[in-house]
Amino acid sequence: MIKRKAFTLIELMISIMILSIMMIFLYQSYASLNRSNKIYEKELALIKDEQIRKKILYVDLLLKLPNSMNVINQNKEEDVVFFQTSNSIHKMYNPYVAYIVKNSKLYRLESLKKFITYPLSVDNEFIADYIGEVDSFRLYKNKKNSFSYLLNIEFKKMDGVLIRINSLNEY
Repeated sequence: MIKRKAFTLIELMISIMILSIMMIFLYQSYASLNRSNKIYEKELALIKDEQIRKKILYVDLLLKLPNSMNVINQNKEEDVVFFQTSNSIHKMYNPYVAYIVKNSKLYRLESLKKFITYPLSVDNEFIADYIGEVDSFRLYKNKKNSFSYLLNIEFKKMDGVLIRINSLNEY
């Protein structure tokens, strides 16, 4: 009787073929995982941007300084809002902030000088930040409670915002 000490050539070729098939499936799984990660990364970036915009709006109104709010109703879909806040995204001390809709685009303006009229005068110096495309931007003041507001924004490509805000600096 002959004792076998090694694999035959056929056994070796079959095992290499099985290993190759397994590697192809593993590579396909890895490639599809990378594709889905890129898709989720883009979606996460959009959600993050949306949340940052909402947070800026919320904190601006939350930290509004007393007796500084001026809401100018442009039409039934748009308001122009001027106020002073202790929240700054451009490292200014108690900046004046304006929210303006121009050509269906919402902008946040931040300045050290007070905004008085709309349309803005040539003398106004400010830093403008684009918030997003909107169908509607409205700010309602509570008639019973002068430091409580209802903010309603209908974005074109994002979820809308409907939040009630009580200014902290008014208490």
